Amino acid sequence: MRTQELTLIGFGAIGRAVHQRMLGHAGVRITHIVVSAGKVAALQNELGSGVTVTHQVPETTPLLLECAGHTALTAHVLPALRRGTECAVLSIGALSEPGLPEQLQAAAEQGGTQLHLLAGAMGGIDALSAARQAGLDSVTYIGRKPPAGWRGSPAEALVNLDALTEPTVILDATAREAARLYPKNANVAATLSLAGVGLDNTRVRLIADPGVTENIHEFEAKGAFGEMQLRLRGKPLPDNPKTSALTVLSAVRFLHNRTACLTT
Repeated sequence: MRTQELTLIGFGAIGRAVHQRMLGHAGVRITHIVVSAGKVAALQNELGSGVTVTHQVPETTPLLLECAGHTALTAHVLPALRRGTECAVLSIGALSEPGLPEQLQAAAEQGGTQLHLLAGAMGGIDALSAARQAGLDSVTYIGRKPPAGWRGSPAEALVNLDALTEPTVILDATAREAARLYPKNANVAATLSLAGVGLDNTRVRLIADPGVTENIHEFEAKGAFGEMQLRLRGKPLPDNPKTSALTVLSAVRFLHNRTACLTT
């Protein structure tokens, strides 16, 4: 199969990990990396001539992978979709913003292309989406992380994360509210809701737990298909405790399937 050329948006912990894992991949070649204008020169010097670092998405790129955060969807993904560029995004929590999912869909329709919402840190998304076809009654998600995983979030104003001695609920709300308040932590809830019963009908409970060292995701779904429960203990990225390592692997899987003769 032909080589898939790729533009990567963002080069934080996730972008760096994706880049590292795709080095030497026979089917995928990262040709461009998009970062803010002030970071272009330093990153280009770091990575050398094998890739072009820029602050704008090239109009000719055939495939775009976003791993930069919510603002990248409006700044880069929307215009790229309108131009006909196929896009995949990891910042699913951004779709809790009213009207943004519709804008993205309209942009993809205008460009005659597709937008892929990657599963990220959660498993079972394919089964949940399949179950939705027959009708779902309820979906409930519980996200449990060590206190360090909630630093830099609204949880710091609710509890003393350094002094917790027992599991503490920091949010019990809808998926829309969870994604709005905890955009860097609650992408999983947004992903589940979009595959299931929607942002306003998915219940979310977020917990800071000093007794765990991993990110733990759980969901339960009920509907015409029956019932399902899933519990996933995901290890965080070594240099970013807010992000599951499985998020990176989700992107790598998507890219591998772009060129593999057999996909799973």
